[in-house]
Amino acid sequence: MRRRTALIGLGHALGASLALGANAPTTWRLATGYRASSFHTENLRWFAEAAGRATGGALRIDVVPDNQLAPLARIEGEVRAGRIEAGETIMSSLVAEVPIAGADSVPFVVSSYVDARRLWTLQRPLIERHFAERGLVVLYAVPWPPQGLYSRRPISDVSDFRGSRMRTYNATTVRIAQLLGAEPVDVPMVQVAQALQAGRIDSMITSAVTGVESSVWQHINHYHEINAWFPKNIVFVSRLAFERLDASQRQALLRTAGEAEARGWQLSEAAASTSTQTLRQQGMTVSRVPAQVDAALKRLGEKFSREWVRSVGHEANAIFVPYYLQSPR
Repeated sequence: MRRRTALIGLGHALGASLALGANAPTTWRLATGYRASSFHTENLRWFAEAAGRATGGALRIDVVPDNQLAPLARIEGEVRAGRIEAGETIMSSLVAEVPIAGADSVPFVVSSYVDARRLWTLQRPLIERHFAERGLVVLYAVPWPPQGLYSRRPISDVSDFRGSRMRTYNATTVRIAQLLGAEPVDVPMVQVAQALQAGRIDSMITSAVTGVESSVWQHINHYHEINAWFPKNIVFVSRLAFERLDASQRQALLRTAGEAEARGWQLSEAAASTSTQTLRQQGMTVSRVPAQVDAALKRLGEKFSREWVRSVGHEANAIFVPYYLQSPR
């Protein structure tokens, strides 16, 4: 009798355990290389919480910032390998294997958030297809604030760059310096303040946000809002992890991702505005470049886009042909 009672008790305990397991949420880790205070990371946390609510608590997303799960450049590979469920990285880091990811970093093509959204609308279907081939599902993408031009002296003509030293950090910025007649000087972002103080560089292209983080006003006086390009971060999940959710949960997740994308673009614009205002408050002169300089930079953009189309191939035409055809005249 005691044995029968014990077996019944064990059965009830096992049933309760199985019920708890059935109701336990699916947990994903979402890796990002950016610091916890970044507006991108803040938006990831919002997305994680909203996704939990939208799925009725069936999905829990733990956002892990600061390269804690993997270095930024390796996050996509870790998600693809299934070692991490989801991640965020900057799209330009993927160009070696997904060349079309570099469209948003072709300089002097877009000049506003409206342009950047239009470019992303054309780029996204291609990105989604390439990610699907790699076993990934695109959730959303959000741009960094636009890249501006910092200089020791005001730029009134393209000839002002000749003989100056421009900070560079990749092949594109080296090419920009060369086409403008400046000497390229390779300087990592962490060494920018030191390079400015030592007089090693006279100008650089980076965002107002980065300028504020580096307190550049201590060494440089002018910031020109040239909106050179709008690099984007992309958020994605392993297809295997995605398909473990039921259909209603997947729909809820994608709907929330769309909301996070819209919210992230608003945060980016706000960060651009706030950072630019901080530069002004710190005594920097913030201005647009003269019309003739702006026109020269746009001509460079056309040159860069033609070169990029030749290097990437027919897929690039699917972005830039309609982009230029749809551009306001």
